[in-house]
Amino acid sequence: MSGLKFSLVLVMFLILASEFLMVAAFAAVSEDVAVSALRDAKGVVVSAYQTVLEAEEAGANVSGLLARLNEAVGVLSLARKAYAVGDFEETAFLADSSRDIGSEVEHEAVMLKNQALSEGLQRMVFSVIASVVSVVLIAAGSFWFWQFLKKRSVQAAVL
Repeated sequence: MSGLKFSLVLVMFLILASEFLMVAAFAAVSEDVAVSALRDAKGVVVSAYQTVLEAEEAGANVSGLLARLNEAVGVLSLARKAYAVGDFEETAFLADSSRDIGSEVEHEAVMLKNQALSEGLQRMVFSVIASVVSVVLIAAGSFWFWQFLKKRSVQAAVL
């Protein structure tokens, strides 16, 4: 009977120990997920920042994007604070939110950059066409004025 009690106590101990080990393993996985989420969010936010800079260099108005980018950085900061206190679930949630905002900002920055480049190309084409037309008009006007003066000088010489 004592062997049976010992076996029963051992089985109960193993069941409780396995529950504890599963919780510890889950916490380790959660921490890994949180670290990975923080890393991904930081990468996306940095990439979005670089894309916003490129859009600004192309001539796009990025003031709204900068406000959203600041929001993403603020949420990422909150995620880091949650990680520091060990709240890995909140860390992952906030990091994912920051990553989503960063992705949206990056997508909008690419669209604004393309739009600014397109508008710049249109302005350049318009300037080239206007320059060519201006040169042709000046040349034609000069030729016409020269013909007019030539005709007048011939008429003045005849009189």
